[in-house]
Amino acid sequence: MPIRIFIDPGHNPTGPNTGAEGNGLREQDVNYTVSMYLADLLRADPRFAVRLSRNTPTEILGTSNATSLAMRVNMANSWPADYFISIHCNSNVNPAINGTEVYVYQQNTQAYWLAQHVLRGVVDAVGTRDNGVRLNPSLYVLRRTSMPAILVELAYLTNGMDALKLRDEQPAFARGIYNGLLGYFGFAPES
Repeated sequence: MPIRIFIDPGHNPTGPNTGAEGNGLREQDVNYTVSMYLADLLRADPRFAVRLSRNTPTEILGTSNATSLAMRVNMANSWPADYFISIHCNSNVNPAINGTEVYVYQQNTQAYWLAQHVLRGVVDAVGTRDNGVRLNPSLYVLRRTSMPAILVELAYLTNGMDALKLRDEQPAFARGIYNGLLGYFGFAPES
């Protein structure tokens, strides 16, 4: 039985729940493209089954922030997924802030250990700064999912170096997440 991975490309392309912008990039576009690359890697691996919350670049979920988030969680819970991965890009008023972090609901859980592997995979694949696994129990998609859930902040749109990576290395970000999944499950990494 394949491991069911639910990928949530964070935010909507337009309307409610759009994402951050910086250095000419829109978060929702980067999230979607990295999620598609990740889905392709998982679909090519018979050990995994994959579903996404957004399946086209123009798909809009919900009519508000709240309903958008609820739809993503409900899709994952009703499948039911074994793991939930929400893909995001970060931003900060200080353009010097950079790096990758992964958010989880609580420490010492399967989600926390998965987050450690995924963070290491991304940092190794694209060379971003390792900002650690962070707890954020207030995040709806971490709070309301009925399976281990992580929220990956790939890098900062508002940092020049990170933005170049987010623009030019989207397949590598996906490969990093995939390699993190392989490591978490004890599968040999792809060479």
